[in-house]
Amino acid sequence: MIVCRNLCKSYPMGHARKHVLKGLNLDVSPGEHIGLLGRNGAGKSTLIKLIGGVEMPTSGKISRHMTVSWPLGFGGGFQGSLTGYDNARFIARIYGREYSELRDFVEDFTELGAQLRMPVKTYSSGMRARLAFALSLAIEFDCYLIDEVILVGDQNFQRKCHEELFGKRSDRALILASHNAEIIRDYCNRAMVLHGGVGTMFDEVGQALETYSSL
Repeated sequence: MIVCRNLCKSYPMGHARKHVLKGLNLDVSPGEHIGLLGRNGAGKSTLIKLIGGVEMPTSGKISRHMTVSWPLGFGGGFQGSLTGYDNARFIARIYGREYSELRDFVEDFTELGAQLRMPVKTYSSGMRARLAFALSLAIEFDCYLIDEVILVGDQNFQRKCHEELFGKRSDRALILASHNAEIIRDYCNRAMVLHGGVGTMFDEVGQALETYSSL
């Protein structure tokens, strides 16, 4: 289970602070698929980064009782001067995986070919997203964090993403931030609407979508 209590996150803005999250609470149980809805700047990506440990909350607490992926599609964790292969080797070492197995999966999933021998800082955002997806999916987590970019790439790549996440890992918890109402409706069993720094949880996804569309 993942338990978020009284999460606040603010950033310096000149002589003041921008408050993105204001006392947010969220519980995620094993196998749950939770959608995050909100306009640009509402805090969806911020919340996913906090749960993934990419950023720390200004105040509040996050308790993680299951393994959590880094945010899929978030390229900030890459070492830009290293190649795609080098980043894969680093991930394999951290998580105790055989590099050869992880490398084979990354090659097949990303379809980046010789680009994997190039420094990640030379990649386009779409290429970084492909690598991030592949490295995340090459490691088994109890909960996957997905930030919007699931629709990156061509139809074949999108199909592979859907198959890996919503097919082979349908029993895992998912936290999915997206503007796409169809994806939230199809794949989530609960949804939170973020607005004004506050998160409102809906057990009925349809109600969440109605609330979101009225913002």
